Amino acid sequence: MYSQTKKIIDTQLNHNYPGVSYAIFDQQKWCPHFAGYQQLIPTPELVTKHTIFDIASLTKVVCTTTVLLQLLETNDIDLEKSIHFYLPDIKADSVTLRHLLTHTSMIQGFIPNRDSLSQPDLMTALKQLTPSPLIGKQVQYSDTNFIWLGFLLEKLFQQDLFSIFQKQVLDPLEMTHSFFNLPPTSLPLVAATEQHSNRGVIKGEVHDPKAFVLKQHCGSAGLFSSLTDLMLFTNMLLKNGQSPSGKTFLKEKTIQLLTQDHTPSRTLGRSLGWDLLRYENRTFLYHTGYTGTFLLVDPFNQQSFIFLSNALHPTNHRQAYLASRKLLLETYLHEI
Repeated sequence: MYSQTKKIIDTQLNHNYPGVSYAIFDQQKWCPHFAGYQQLIPTPELVTKHTIFDIASLTKVVCTTTVLLQLLETNDIDLEKSIHFYLPDIKADSVTLRHLLTHTSMIQGFIPNRDSLSQPDLMTALKQLTPSPLIGKQVQYSDTNFIWLGFLLEKLFQQDLFSIFQKQVLDPLEMTHSFFNLPPTSLPLVAATEQHSNRGVIKGEVHDPKAFVLKQHCGSAGLFSSLTDLMLFTNMLLKNGQSPSGKTFLKEKTIQLLTQDHTPSRTLGRSLGWDLLRYENRTFLYHTGYTGTFLLVDPFNQQSFIFLSNALHPTNHRQAYLASRKLLLETYLHEI
């Protein structure tokens, strides 16, 4: 099964990404694969089943969205309420939680010297951003949406995000190889990302520049995880919200709602946190990560594709990777 998908990955390996861990779920079983190098420089290191990747924006759906779904189930948040209602220091009172979760807030604004700001100064600058008049009418993917949602979670839980995500997601789903602060013993298992002009070869530190500054206050990126742990997370979606121990982690109704369009007009093709990828008569939950990762899940038809690579290592050839990802997804979808 999926022979063409595997062939495409074998062809792309070394050309578009040095290493990959991926798994395809079909007919009620996972088929995991590991190939290539988790690091090329300064010394080559092979990918293994234990390799941990910087999953970048997959943090948005694995952690931030998941905790917000839990709060929706307990009626502790209201999608139609303004973010200003919860966080008065954010002045954008026309921006609702629905806008943020569906990337329809149209938040605009350039932050000068963003990457050189201190953590408090960057947090303050982010809170000053405002939406354009097209709010609610278009999708404009932005990290700021989920950074603001992260600030909301910290206000509600009175804890930092790393603590919230550990307690609410990683622990109950038994994701024991997922970290925000990597322990020294796990560093040899981490796939390297970009060779940065100031930071050198990035390994064991988050690649995303905003997450690098915000650290435990960033809801848009920052999680390191392994293929086996993301299989546990995806199993929860495939099993209608059930945790590995058999307990209800999310309600079945919540999983079903995820496959619907939740943009204000219900026509813009995004769910809560997730993108909706339509193929023939199917709807997949879909999300990507800048470092070379993506998750594709069809809870209704019980199929999934998890892809983790270190496409930025050692240099970022963004357009070539995006073209390779498009071809890979098309090949997979044709084979389902």
